[in-house]
Amino acid sequence: MTSKMVAPEMKADAGGYATLSDAFDDFMTTFTQFRDDNDRRLREIETRKSADVVTSDKVDRINDALDRQKRQLDEMALKRARPALGDGREMSAAALERKQAFETYMRTGEERALRGLEAKDMSGGSGPDGGYVVPDEVEIEIGRRLAALSPIRSIASVRQVSSALYKKSFMTTGPVVGWVGETAVRPKTASPVLDALQFPTAELYAMPAATPALLDDAVVDLDQWIASEVEAAFAEQEGKAFVTGDGSNKPRGFLDYDQVAETGWAWSKIGYVASGAAGEFAASNPSDKLIDLVYALKAGYRQNAHWVMNRKTQAAIRKMKDVDGNYLWQPPATAGGRAMLMGFPLVEAEDMPDVAADSASIAFGDFRRGYLVVDRAGVRVLRDPYSAKPYVLFYTTKRVGGGMQDFDAIKLMKFSAS
Repeated sequence: MTSKMVAPEMKADAGGYATLSDAFDDFMTTFTQFRDDNDRRLREIETRKSADVVTSDKVDRINDALDRQKRQLDEMALKRARPALGDGREMSAAALERKQAFETYMRTGEERALRGLEAKDMSGGSGPDGGYVVPDEVEIEIGRRLAALSPIRSIASVRQVSSALYKKSFMTTGPVVGWVGETAVRPKTASPVLDALQFPTAELYAMPAATPALLDDAVVDLDQWIASEVEAAFAEQEGKAFVTGDGSNKPRGFLDYDQVAETGWAWSKIGYVASGAAGEFAASNPSDKLIDLVYALKAGYRQNAHWVMNRKTQAAIRKMKDVDGNYLWQPPATAGGRAMLMGFPLVEAEDMPDVAADSASIAFGDFRRGYLVVDRAGVRVLRDPYSAKPYVLFYTTKRVGGGMQDFDAIKLMKFSAS
């Protein structure tokens, strides 16, 4: 009896992978098929001046299948890497007491024990109107999940603060320095001029709902439940704000800053390289502009640089080759790894704009040095059993800020003629 063969892209649609290894093997099989069919499409263009419609459609379908399989591969890798809350380590008596008090509040609404603990900790913002701070293990788990799901957070610097505003000092002009002989007189140097960047935090919220039956079930781990319910909502809103946020009651995204041609770059602005054509890549040697973008970044920043773009832009680049006939885009070397573009890892951020006239659809740079995410310590939960009966709502909030901290560390590709 023979088994029926199932195409990898069909398995991806059906979620039919038993193991991470199976998913990665099929992803690589699909990429090999994409490479062969795209080579055929390019040969047809060279010989006939146009590609066969059937071949082009097949390449596009396989390209879409690669995107779906990569997303599923990332999800499976994330689930496998996700540890249990607490990591199996023993809690201190105080941490265990807070965890038990918090769980009692979540299940029944009884808040006396939790209120007493927060009063003991001198938490001025606590109370039934403002909600209660989740245990440290839950806050750490939410932060870990956001780092895995939020594309910009995963490559940016993250700093935790205790106030609503974080200020970071920097020098606009450094001290005068020079060479002198061993016994020569040292002239007095000018003092550096300091300025400060400000990163205010704004409130981000989610409101998961639970049924009374779920809260009555003692087997359900409510710490894991609240972390899993808010992770996607927080990550989606964060991801958008870190890219395009205007800084009003949200972080300021790196695309919201003034953009200037790299030849006219100045501090407080982000430099860009033009693609060579309005709303598209240049018709001839489009990869040359990607090379220009790489070398617009100083050598010290290139060591830890990442590409950032959305799925549609990545699909267009996936078809490109260099002058030696090698594909610029390469699949991840291991399951859960990042795809590579010209030797640098690629981060897929769906909030990056599609390719259009004058759009800044590709970013390249050292985001750890260029972009700062500011988290205010403390994730709060307010239990609401009244607004959506019979469901119980959990109004969950955290404060997040963000913005550029080094304007020389990130460069953009603008899809324009110049």
